Amino acid sequence: MTVAAQLFTSIFPLLILLATWATRRDADRIADAVSMPEEARETLEDAVTAAGDTAFGLVGVAVVLISATGVSRALSRAFARIWELPRPKSNPLSAWRWVAAVLGLVASLIAVRGLGRLVEGVPPSGAWSAVVVFVCDAAISLFVPWVLLAGVVRARLLLPGALIAAVVNIAVRPATLAWFPNALEESADRYGSIGVAFTYLALLYSVALGFLATAIVGQVIATDPGRLGQRIRGALDETHPSNGLGDGVAAGQQHPEPRVP
Repeated sequence: MTVAAQLFTSIFPLLILLATWATRRDADRIADAVSMPEEARETLEDAVTAAGDTAFGLVGVAVVLISATGVSRALSRAFARIWELPRPKSNPLSAWRWVAAVLGLVASLIAVRGLGRLVEGVPPSGAWSAVVVFVCDAAISLFVPWVLLAGVVRARLLLPGALIAAVVNIAVRPATLAWFPNALEESADRYGSIGVAFTYLALLYSVALGFLATAIVGQVIATDPGRLGQRIRGALDETHPSNGLGDGVAAGQQHPEPRVP
């Protein structure tokens, strides 16, 4: 629930910031990326129009970016717990990783819609769209924990969880596309903006649950002492036969000098 709430308060301000810099057509694409209902689209269009008269200052950009890193810090704590690493400490040197993670989440959200449109008419129908969604989901599910954990966990160990996350997203995507737009419209008609907010939170709760659950499953597979786990980890030295982390730390042990943000 914490990650879902942080996603809501981090991703949407960044999308609005991008929309105020964009043309009306680009703003419509951003609205499509999050299935924004008609009432919210009108508010977004007003913001884009107002942005033509007033520049979005550097201070405003900085405030939005700093507040948006809340989801990165929440995910850092979650991934550290999943990989049994020490609790990450916040410091200025980690700030770029937080920003990179949240910008990556926003970019993947927009890229899925944009690339999906490019391959929409390519036969076989729907197949290439599924490939685009799978690749984008796997890439962001691999990139976010890797950058937030500062490379302490190797990318190849994060790959099983990323691939599982992409498969799960492909499986639930049709149901989400069928339910979410109608739920947004109905919530907007009945309860106004607060209804829209709670509907987004319900969706983001499911997204956060799936994101963390698949990361846990991926960690179990990657650190398993069996043959599959060994194959994922690659060649291991004899000193650490169950080595699962990038700096030669046995799975389940704490890193003596953590580089976790």
